[in-house]
Amino acid sequence: MGTRTRLRVTTALAVFTLAATACTGGGSGAGGTGGTAGKGGSLPRNETLYTTGTQWGPPANYNPLRNWDHATGTKGLVYETLFHFDPDEGELTPWLAESGSWTDDTTYEVKLRQGITWADGKPLTAKDVAYSYGLGKIEASAFHSLWSWLSDAKAVDDTTVRFTFKEARYQEWDYTLYGQPIVPEHIWGSRTDEDVLNGVNDKPVGTGAYKLRSKTQDRVVWERRDDWWGTKALSMTPAPRYIVDVSNPSNEVVIGQLGQGQLDLSNNFLPGASSLIKSKKVVSYYDKAPYMLSANTAWLVPNTTRKPMDDAAFRRALAASVDTGKIVKGVYGDLVKPASPTGLLPQWEQYEDKALAEKGFTHDVAAAKKELAEAGYKDTNGDGLVENKDGSALSLKLAVPSGWTDWMEAAKVIAAGAKDAGIKVTTEFPDQNALNEQRGKGDFDLVINNERQLSNTPWTYYDYIFQLPVQKQQNTVNFGRYENEEAWKLVQKLGGVKTDDAAGMKAAVSKIQDIQLTEMPLIPLWYNGLWSQSTTGTWTNWPSDAEGAPKAAPALWRNWLEMGGFETLTQLKPAK
Repeated sequence: MGTRTRLRVTTALAVFTLAATACTGGGSGAGGTGGTAGKGGSLPRNETLYTTGTQWGPPANYNPLRNWDHATGTKGLVYETLFHFDPDEGELTPWLAESGSWTDDTTYEVKLRQGITWADGKPLTAKDVAYSYGLGKIEASAFHSLWSWLSDAKAVDDTTVRFTFKEARYQEWDYTLYGQPIVPEHIWGSRTDEDVLNGVNDKPVGTGAYKLRSKTQDRVVWERRDDWWGTKALSMTPAPRYIVDVSNPSNEVVIGQLGQGQLDLSNNFLPGASSLIKSKKVVSYYDKAPYMLSANTAWLVPNTTRKPMDDAAFRRALAASVDTGKIVKGVYGDLVKPASPTGLLPQWEQYEDKALAEKGFTHDVAAAKKELAEAGYKDTNGDGLVENKDGSALSLKLAVPSGWTDWMEAAKVIAAGAKDAGIKVTTEFPDQNALNEQRGKGDFDLVINNERQLSNTPWTYYDYIFQLPVQKQQNTVNFGRYENEEAWKLVQKLGGVKTDDAAGMKAAVSKIQDIQLTEMPLIPLWYNGLWSQSTTGTWTNWPSDAEGAPKAAPALWRNWLEMGGFETLTQLKPAK
């Protein structure tokens, strides 16, 4: 590979991360504007980046292996990966690794940079990398499936790691190279499996540019390490000495804090964002519609272990009842675009089988009613709503996090559309952390989700939908617990297509789409924006499409730090 691995990607941006959430904060308190942080005393405003939109409630943990609920920055600011992904170039960029290459069809070797140390002064070695990947052998690990085709991760010497595979899944492997965090064996090696996977890890020790300074119920304060290895090796230095990530369950409050200069970057959806941008109160990537870069696909996810969601005919009828156009215009004001029936982001359009997609679902209440009737769902009591096939009452709950105002309004539109088709759907808005727990256990009827998005390959998209086996706790994929062995085998085959074989990828994706559009394990809704609203009172040089401006991703969402978010921090400039 040399210093970079070339990937065939036509996208302008790539992401496989959690969606933006609405968060804010301010006033006094540890790290707050004009407040205290860490050991006391105010943080200098001209050295501090205040951000929101990545934490919804109190930070759950600082464990990089819990990628769905760790405090944002845990991975990316503290713990790092072997590579980053450069979306503009479609390339893996060496990070902890100096290089990596396939030495034969089933062997990949990584050469680490020399001189990298953990925050406690211990050296990073190949043993740390082998250990970190080896944690996937724990059955409950979120990346346990990796070891169904990876057979060994071995430290050959202090700076060389050799990975040996039962079979090579080239695209899937590239995805792990910039997604898997490296942790220190000398600290983690004595922990139990339970502590490794679920421990709070509130004293994180990483190789990254920042360390944890303080934490409270509503914010996390990160402090830059002056001895970070990347300053010399990468010729990069993040501009903010302090990063304060604040949380508050209200989109509206964020707007006021942006206007008062209390926040520098908001990475959550804001009602009326277009007006804020037009009035120059905030800046975004584009200065006209759609204002935001595309980030991910939002899906309606049915729990296929519960009736009637276990019936593909019912799922198809539910899909036809959804008026996505009303959501796009009424909820988002055209800041987002409706998804295609396949849900593949526009940047992956080359892989969509157009003939199949044209046969996919559209909003059609009559078609939904017809599908329900033919499948045996009838209104037996005359109330306008169908019952289950056995005559029992049919009532479903659609849950989205409290305070996510865009999703809350979208859920109401979905419930109204379902009612028009004869399906009773009610909405509920639990706390995000509580919903995450329920979702992972399969304790729900319907949820909206968008956690696995654009990446170096559409394999990541289908891995989310079809991954098997279903675990007792599903933390990052297949929340609907849909089981289809044929589809999963096709997804695995896609992961093994070489990264420069576009025709092979398209053929594999077509077979998967055929199953997807027939079975409807989840229902694509719209393409979310990469919500990013910035102020320029303290920091300037934010990424945008303007000539000469940085093109990195202006977001600090989980996993975005490896795909441009960290680079954005290094490109910021203090306002004059």
